[in-house]
Amino acid sequence: MSKQLKEKIMKYGELTLGQVEAIVNKLGGMEGVKRFLSGELPVSAKTKVWKTWKTIKLGTGLKSADDFRKEVVEAGMKIGDWANDILGKPAFTATTSETEVELVVASVAELGFKDGATRKDIYVRAQELGLDLCPPEVGPQLRLQYTDQPKGEWLVIAMEPITDSDGDLNLFHVGHGDGVRWLDADYGDPGYFWRGGGRFVFLRRK
Repeated sequence: MSKQLKEKIMKYGELTLGQVEAIVNKLGGMEGVKRFLSGELPVSAKTKVWKTWKTIKLGTGLKSADDFRKEVVEAGMKIGDWANDILGKPAFTATTSETEVELVVASVAELGFKDGATRKDIYVRAQELGLDLCPPEVGPQLRLQYTDQPKGEWLVIAMEPITDSDGDLNLFHVGHGDGVRWLDADYGDPGYFWRGGGRFVFLRRK
């Protein structure tokens, strides 16, 4: 037996014949295997059942950037410069009708990237696993409604990035540091790399 053939056999040597047969059956028999190998039968990631972390309200009557700024400050919280900037951009909008949304918190590692991944890959994987992106309004609304955020926690809002005044892409994030609860913003470039411990807030798909 050639070394090359031996290596191919040993690569999946831990699989039993029964397991191989089960895989073939899952693909629909040999015809399904042929379709899979030719690219005609795509296999997608199984949708995970995500637990709702928090339910918040959108469309609470706050409409303009100044409305949100005033509410955050009056609540004893602070707004970072980047967040303050993108609040005033046309891409930031608030819904006019009150609605509740269910939020899910998932770390980069929980999405399957224990060593980290780019923002683009994180979004793609999350949507494959049954999560959706948040509307930008979730950022300031979560800040206002998450009054008991523990110290040291920082959560990035998984949303379509908003371009700031310098032409950079930004995502809202909410955090509690130095005794202050913040609404701030973070890097939103598709190629920006997030470590496995980074935590994102997504919409729970209904």
